[in-house]
Amino acid sequence: MDELVKGVLGGRERAAARAMRLIDDRAPGYRKLCVLLYAHTGRAYILGITGSPGSGKSSLVDALVVHFRGENRKVGVVAIDPSSPFSGGAILGDRIRMQRHFLDEGVFIRSVATRGALGGLSHSVMDVTRVLDAYGSDVIIVETVGVGQDELDIAGLAHTTVVVTSPGQGDDIQAVKAGILEIADVFVVNKADRPGVESAVANLEHMMGLGREARGVLLHGHAADVHHPDARAASAEPAPLWTPPVIQTVATKNEGIKELAAAFTRHRKFLSDTETGRARQALRLERECLSIFREAVLMHAEKKLGHTLGDALLRVRSNQEDPYTAAEGLVQMATGDKL
Repeated sequence: MDELVKGVLGGRERAAARAMRLIDDRAPGYRKLCVLLYAHTGRAYILGITGSPGSGKSSLVDALVVHFRGENRKVGVVAIDPSSPFSGGAILGDRIRMQRHFLDEGVFIRSVATRGALGGLSHSVMDVTRVLDAYGSDVIIVETVGVGQDELDIAGLAHTTVVVTSPGQGDDIQAVKAGILEIADVFVVNKADRPGVESAVANLEHMMGLGREARGVLLHGHAADVHHPDARAASAEPAPLWTPPVIQTVATKNEGIKELAAAFTRHRKFLSDTETGRARQALRLERECLSIFREAVLMHAEKKLGHTLGDALLRVRSNQEDPYTAAEGLVQMATGDKL
């Protein structure tokens, strides 16, 4: 384990790949590996890219990789792919699209399967980004499966969340349904050389005017749910809010990418220089801790229950017991307490 950590910190690609595999498989000892690497993280800037299928997310990620490499920055890419229904693995579609970066030692691309996880991410994606951070990546780009009403977890992972849309997809209505107004730090209208781009931009700007109050609730109201005193104090008085810019791009032609990168720089400064931004960062870490806690509790309970869990599932499957009663019984057996 120490040699593996040493390899990751030394920037060895094979060591980083092996560490990610152990973590993604939840192999024995993966938590110790995460703990050892954590002390060497916190430097990388994490970008979350989400949006409707067909909006050009992968093309945009590819263009951003080129831009950041032009600035001599080391880039990590985590592509969250839908799970194969047969093997449980990732489809690897984004790795196929980014073949031109394979020989670039400054780019590390990793595809991770959702494995049934909701929220557009994988259970292991945060840990995988930590590996890339310790590996020496300056920028880590995380591309989600695609926006749906449950696929908003990227906002709790990334420093800056980018929502990608394109003209003619009806995404203005889907944006309201999916809660994109609340999670977006930057909007991108990609494929801006198509007809209807002016209408798409105008719709987004109009909805942002309607949704500004909702963004304030997200930044401060959610913090109260996890009892963060600093966030509650911040919500008690007016605080500067970030207004998401709308950037037009044509990723396949590298148009608008510099303007998009400049928006990232402004948002990163907002996070570090304002109370609102710092409260959001603190909340992001709390959410990560809660996510790790929930997974650890579930894994421990499943291990403790052993065959009892399988017996309960069999009873539910054969209609001998309803799932609510079965779940309550499992909790009582695992904890000794009733729900």
